[in-house]
Amino acid sequence: MFSPDHLSGQPAHEKWMRAALSEARQAVEEDEVPVGAVVVAAGRIVGSAHNQREQLADPTAHAEMIALTQAASSLGSWRLIDCVLYVTLEPCLMCAGAIVQARVPVVVWGAGDPKAGAVESLYHLFEDSRLNHQVEHVGHVLEQESSELLSTFFRQKREKRRLE
Repeated sequence: MFSPDHLSGQPAHEKWMRAALSEARQAVEEDEVPVGAVVVAAGRIVGSAHNQREQLADPTAHAEMIALTQAASSLGSWRLIDCVLYVTLEPCLMCAGAIVQARVPVVVWGAGDPKAGAVESLYHLFEDSRLNHQVEHVGHVLEQESSELLSTFFRQKREKRRLE
């Protein structure tokens, strides 16, 4: 069963966020935007993914969406009520909506997303009392590492385009 203890203890958050960062680094190797996500239940990863939009030619293939699908399959239920989602970038509106629909109780995220973030930057979807489920969230965990991965990726993309 889910416990509010998931909201305390930075070392545990950092442990799982490092697993999400590992997924993000794998995305770089596949020339995908470096966002990684892991879903944790009962102290183990039940879903892990990185962005695969280019590879799958699928606009919904965000790290969170794939990790949620894997977790639901692994646990045999779409209700992820005993899980914590760790993701290296603040979820967008699509992903935040899926997180609410999956009844995930807690999301821990790394870098803020001023252009598309739906948790803190542009919207506060997880705290919207009009929805049937609210999500606790902890942001800016290993933010520096998450931000650097993204900045480096996009800088290299710009440099490559400039040289072409």
